[in-house]
Amino acid sequence: QVQLVESGGGLVQPGGSLRLSCAASGITFSLNTMAWYRQAPGKQRELVALTTTGGSANYADSVKGRFTISRDNAKNTVYLQMNSLKPEDTAVYYCRAMPVGVRDYWGQGTQVTVSS
Repeated sequence: QVQLVESGGGLVQPGGSLRLSCAASGITFSLNTMAWYRQAPGKQRELVALTTTGGSANYADSVKGRFTISRDNAKNTVYLQMNSLKPEDTAVYYCRAMPVGVRDYWGQGTQVTVSS
């Protein structure tokens, strides 16, 4: 059974930082492109960042220079370090695993709220 479990969300003031974690089980983690998405109220889910099996990373323009995605294949975990948070970063953040040639998987999401 595949499970993606996100953690690390919470309430933070503007300018603050959070680190999200997504622990995966039931998949060959190193063979998956891993990604973070977010969905704000009333908006479509959007890609925030992804890391490929080779370790390269891509980011949405809105988070470039502030967020960093990383992965630890030994721990089957992908991280999202979020710095200089803004109120517009408020959303539910989801982890997604994308293996080649088979269906993808989603976590249950973790709430991030940026507010003073």
